[in-house]
Amino acid sequence: MTEGVGPGGGEPPEDLTATEAGMWQAFRNGSVYDLSSGDTTVDDPHGGHPWGPERTVRARVVCWLLLDGPPALAGRVSSLKLVGVQISGALDLAGGTVVPYLEMRACRFERDVLLPEARFTTVRMVDCSIPRLEAARLHTEGDLHLPRCRFPGGIRLTDSRIGTDLLLNQAIVHRDRSGRSIAADGMNVGQDLQAEMLESHGELSLRSATIGVSLSLRGARLVNPYTRLALNAPQLTVERSLYLTPAGVGAQARSGMTPARGTRIQRFECQGGVRLDDGRFGDAVDFEGARFTFTDEQELSLRRVQTPELRFLGERPVRGRVVLSGAKVVNLMDRAESWPGPGRLHMGGFTYENLVPRGPFPLALRLRWVDAASAEYNPEPYERLAAVLREGGEDEDAREVLLAKQRRRRESLPLAAKLWGYAQDWTVAYGYRPGRAAVWMAVLWAAGSLAFARADAPPLKSGEHPAWNPPLFTLDLLLPVIDLGQVGFWQLRGGWQWLSAAFILLGWILATTVAAGATRTLRRT
Repeated sequence: MTEGVGPGGGEPPEDLTATEAGMWQAFRNGSVYDLSSGDTTVDDPHGGHPWGPERTVRARVVCWLLLDGPPALAGRVSSLKLVGVQISGALDLAGGTVVPYLEMRACRFERDVLLPEARFTTVRMVDCSIPRLEAARLHTEGDLHLPRCRFPGGIRLTDSRIGTDLLLNQAIVHRDRSGRSIAADGMNVGQDLQAEMLESHGELSLRSATIGVSLSLRGARLVNPYTRLALNAPQLTVERSLYLTPAGVGAQARSGMTPARGTRIQRFECQGGVRLDDGRFGDAVDFEGARFTFTDEQELSLRRVQTPELRFLGERPVRGRVVLSGAKVVNLMDRAESWPGPGRLHMGGFTYENLVPRGPFPLALRLRWVDAASAEYNPEPYERLAAVLREGGEDEDAREVLLAKQRRRRESLPLAAKLWGYAQDWTVAYGYRPGRAAVWMAVLWAAGSLAFARADAPPLKSGEHPAWNPPLFTLDLLLPVIDLGQVGFWQLRGGWQWLSAAFILLGWILATTVAAGATRTLRRT
């Protein structure tokens, strides 16, 4: 800059180009400085058409205006509003305090934008081409808007503080040397983080970030074939909702709204793992319509997540895992076709209070859902499902779930215990179908009465026996505790002796299984 030109000078420095002098005057006036030609092909900041000196300003002149620029004209507010301008050199505002309002639209930066530890009121860069945005510990009192911008070298917003909204809608961000497209660990956003229809090529990292209202990734496309995770956001805190849902495309679509009928939509897609472990969400986590493409080693990890509502309504992942271990949910809204198959769903310690199925979800499919939750027997998912069904007044379904739990447990037992389990299942269904015991008793009683009616059973002692009564004798054999005064007075030989022993054994099995079922019923109540 020209010597002697201070911050209060009214005239532009002598070494400014004509283009820069025009920008200087627009800054003092607070007006838009538009250098676009009107030709959409030429004006595309992401295209290959070169922009000459008539559209180029030096980055150090921009920095001078923002940090120590001239006073505004009378009745005006100084601000830098550029359209269709090319900035040569690195825009370095590291550690600076920028008071004027900053807005750049359809601008092209030749080198990186460096804003670490800088302080702004509001920053708006819309549809700009920026090699890389380096803004760790950036602080803004208002918004940071970066919609439709392209960042070939990524974005760094680590530990930044955004006073109100952060907008990344329709931005295209590629990975940096560390493999991250957006590094925003520890970031704090006062209100919304909107990244609708974002294209992220690399790892989107939001570890320990805090969002004051909602985080919207509607219609976003996260692709990371290079490392394990496409979205890495453990310990993420969102005061309201996380949306990984479709977004409307077209003039009638409105940001943050459910697409209206007939609107062309773009679903959320993720090619790479997702990690949301230990996240806290005030209203909901919404996966409606989401599409996940995993390798066998990748997963959608929701370990220890806490949220009032989980809307698991996306497409079923063909590969990879869904992990809900330790998660706590009040309302689980889901579809039968959204869950992965056996061995690819883990729900150890997963608790939910209400089931809100979207579409048909019969009990048979719900039992398959529980079966798929663990490769080995684990009683917890069955007991949680049974408790939720019982709380909803569906006692019969709850008993079916607990019966399925016993049958699954039986497959893990040794042979002798497994055979005993089959006996309990065939007789009284482990006590969860007590009416079956009466049926078995009636069948055995009738069969025994008919059989022993043909028996030739002389008394052991003459004159010291009751009258021969086959139905009563059969019932006395079947009831192992009650003595009806029939057994012990008759002499049975050959096959009749074996038959009576079989009835005694069957009676003991029936009584034991009924007692075991009654014990389980008492424990449940």
